[in-house]
Amino acid sequence: MAARTTVVTITHNGGLVIGGLLKSLPKDIPLIVVDNASTDDSLDIVSEIRPDALIIRNSKGLGYGAAASQGLAKVSTEFTLLANPDAVMAEGAIDALVDAADTYREAAMFGPIHKDANGDLELSHDVELWKRRSHGKLAYECAPEGPACVEFLSGAVNLVRMNVLSKVGFYDPEIYLYFEDDDMCMRLRKAGHSLILVSASVVTHLNGGSVRPNRAYYWEKFWNIAWSRIYFETKYKGRLAGAYLGVTYCARFAGKALLHGLTLQRKKGWRDLARSAGSLAAVIGVRASKLPPANIR
Repeated sequence: MAARTTVVTITHNGGLVIGGLLKSLPKDIPLIVVDNASTDDSLDIVSEIRPDALIIRNSKGLGYGAAASQGLAKVSTEFTLLANPDAVMAEGAIDALVDAADTYREAAMFGPIHKDANGDLELSHDVELWKRRSHGKLAYECAPEGPACVEFLSGAVNLVRMNVLSKVGFYDPEIYLYFEDDDMCMRLRKAGHSLILVSASVVTHLNGGSVRPNRAYYWEKFWNIAWSRIYFETKYKGRLAGAYLGVTYCARFAGKALLHGLTLQRKKGWRDLARSAGSLAAVIGVRASKLPPANIR
C-alpha cells in the first residue's frame, strides 16, 4: 500500500510527540513534513528518524490548513494520509484505510477509530456542525463494528483521495485554525462524496505536545475558535446569519468574561474575552489567515 499513499504532517514545536508518529509509519512510505516555524527540535527528530522526508520550512506559522495545503501540493500518489504529529498509527491502520478506499470508490475521505493514551475511545466522527447541539453524542461514543458512512471525520488523522481533492480544492486558506476539517468535510459531501469511518483502522491520539500553554496560546486558540465558527456560518448560511451569530457570541462571551473577572477566575475570563474579540473581528471583516490576500484563491 505504501507506494499509493503519501503521509503529510504539520509540525509546530511537536518534538515531544512526533517521534512516536514517525516510528509508527512504514519505513518506505513517502513522508512530507510542513513545519510552521518550530523553535524546538522537531525537525532534528524528523531528520534523524526519516532522513528521506521532504521538509517544507515556513518562516512563520501559517496555521493548519494553509500548511497542509502546501504539503498536499507536493503529493504525487493516489492517496494522502494527513496525520497530526501527536498521532500513533497501529499496525495495519493505513492498509485498512486504503482497503476501504478501494471498496468505497465514491467516498473521498476515510478516518480511523481514535483512542487516547489510556486506550479509551475518543470521539473522531460526528454529524455536521449544525446538528450537534440537538443530536447529542450518544450514538457517537461507541465504535461501530464495521465501516460507517458519517457526516464529519476528525482532521487529526484521515486518508483523502487526491483526484477528488484536486477538483474540490485543498483547505480553505482563509481559515487559520479550527473548523478547517468541518469545512473540508462539508465541501466533499456537497461535491457528492461520502466520508467513511473505518473501524478496522485504529490510531492513538495523544492530544498535545505541539503547544506551550500560556496566555498568548490561550488567546490565539479561543480567538480563532470563535473567528472560524463565525466564518463557517457566513460561508454556508450567508452574511446575515454570520453577523447575527457573531454579534450574539460577542455579547455573550463579553458578559461571561466580565463575570469571570469579577469572581477572579482569570483564566476563564481571558478565554471568554478572546472568544468575544474573535467573534467581533469576524463580524467586522478582520482576516485570520496569515497568507497575503494575493495568495488567497
